[in-house]
Amino acid sequence: MNLLLRWASSLSLLLILSAGPVSAQSSSTAATAASAHVVVHKSPTCGCCTKWVEHLRSNGFTVEVHDEADVAPSKRRLGVPAPMASCHTAEVGGYFVEGHVPAADIRRLLTQRPAIRGLAVPGMPAGSPGMELPDGRVAPYTVHQVDGDGTVSDFARHGQ
Repeated sequence: MNLLLRWASSLSLLLILSAGPVSAQSSSTAATAASAHVVVHKSPTCGCCTKWVEHLRSNGFTVEVHDEADVAPSKRRLGVPAPMASCHTAEVGGYFVEGHVPAADIRRLLTQRPAIRGLAVPGMPAGSPGMELPDGRVAPYTVHQVDGDGTVSDFARHGQ
């Protein structure tokens, strides 16, 4: 019986020790995603872009803003497809983030680390972060993911 108890204790200790680094790695990834540094390229006169930056900051991101008279060169450099364009473009964790993408979706992107180029919300959907409506409504919109080959698919849906 004593041998069985020692074996069970050893097995328990082994399981705890082997799970430790995985748990720490997951916590580290989540912490990195929560405190990620975002570089935003926007027009100096864009009010909704400024509101989106405030949305990111209020959700724990540090944000560096680059006011640019023409953001098109930044979009081209980052590989944002023209049909996915919006009023501002951001860089975070090796990805582009185009338009009014919610902070929660950026956090999910940084936690999951999919093999894509970035996320995009084309246009300026009513109720999206930075485009809030006084009554709190959110018009249906999709956050798209852009794969390495330019293929576009759904990453998240909001306002459904």
